[in-house]
Amino acid sequence: MTDTSPFDLGGKVALITGANTGIGQGIAVALAAAGADVVLVGRSAMDETRALLAPHGTRVHEIRADLSSTAPLAGLVGETVATLGGLDILVNNAGIIRRADAVDYSEADWDAVMDTNLKSLFFLSQAAGRHMIAQGAGKIVNIASLLSFQGGIRIPAYTASKSGVAGLTRLLACEWAAKGVNVNAIAPGYFVTNNTEALRADPDRNGAILGRIPAGRWGKPAEIGGAAVFLASGASDYINGVVLPVDGGWLAR
Repeated sequence: MTDTSPFDLGGKVALITGANTGIGQGIAVALAAAGADVVLVGRSAMDETRALLAPHGTRVHEIRADLSSTAPLAGLVGETVATLGGLDILVNNAGIIRRADAVDYSEADWDAVMDTNLKSLFFLSQAAGRHMIAQGAGKIVNIASLLSFQGGIRIPAYTASKSGVAGLTRLLACEWAAKGVNVNAIAPGYFVTNNTEALRADPDRNGAILGRIPAGRWGKPAEIGGAAVFLASGASDYINGVVLPVDGGWLAR
């Protein structure tokens, strides 16, 4: 008799949004390495992610979708179930950022960020939640941010959306924990992604950021993977409504 690791995701189906690059890609690879079949959702081609997944030998399905509107959301759950036979894990990672001083911030930028980062996250969680509640089990992992805890500068809509992600994570946990669905979030610190390219290219901002991170470096997208596997696995069955920072010690300083 062999003991199964509590982190084993064999036989599970995971849907990951924003899986074409960055943190979403790192999470997809980590879940596949733990045994999960994965559905990749993104606006652009996911050839690079597919190549990284290939060595793990799990099933992969790709869905091209723009999550700036709610139109495709119900279809994502339906296609996942129809193609891979179920849905056990949802990772809400897709997100955008628009930068401008608060006094100049446009309504169009506000709406674009809130629609993708918060509105679509809720309604995709709702669609997945209906399926998971009916089967009596499921894991939802939201990608929050350090800006779920702090204010930041020049990103008012992003801060508002990520504060909302933390709040929704707690609300859904309160409603769904007793129904077998765990809802938690990861709050990444400063990672090397497309969203942080402008900060890394600014010598002053880059230096200030690195000066505060105890680990002394930007995070790599793959380093989010372990937290995602934990929150998606049986190892976290009694964890509900947590927003877990993965930040190199940023919040500790």
